[in-house]
Amino acid sequence: MNSKVIAIVVIGLVVIGAGVFLLTQNNATPATDESMDAAGIEESMLTPTATDSSQSGEMDQAVKEFTVNGDNFTFDLKEIKVKKGDTVRIVFNNTEGTHDLVLDEFDVATKMLQAGGTETVEFVADQTGEFEYYCSVGSHRQMGMKGTLIVE
Repeated sequence: MNSKVIAIVVIGLVVIGAGVFLLTQNNATPATDESMDAAGIEESMLTPTATDSSQSGEMDQAVKEFTVNGDNFTFDLKEIKVKKGDTVRIVFNNTEGTHDLVLDEFDVATKMLQAGGTETVEFVADQTGEFEYYCSVGSHRQMGMKGTLIVE
């Protein structure tokens, strides 16, 4: 007699669980053509990359990342172009000597790095124009170790 009661309880739980599952599936918003990307993946399933964990709950725009290699006495990337409002990340790799990367108008500066050193800086390009980034070590800037950030 006890095994019959247990069997009825188990069957009842399975039926209730299946009912709850079906009800939650029916209440889910179906994917429409407008919510699908070209590959047929529902856009809400894609997780955009946030640049930080801001407390506003809004996702930031994608970060525009650039790598600048410093050598004796030049930067390999002479021009960086971004849009006003973009978050800009510059990865500075020093390949030879002692160098840094400075961008005064955005209050950006790496530490002075020895050969093999790397540092990353990040800022929001909140003003338009052309701005010079440079190495502040000795007369490296005057020797040509500079580039231009163009914010459109």
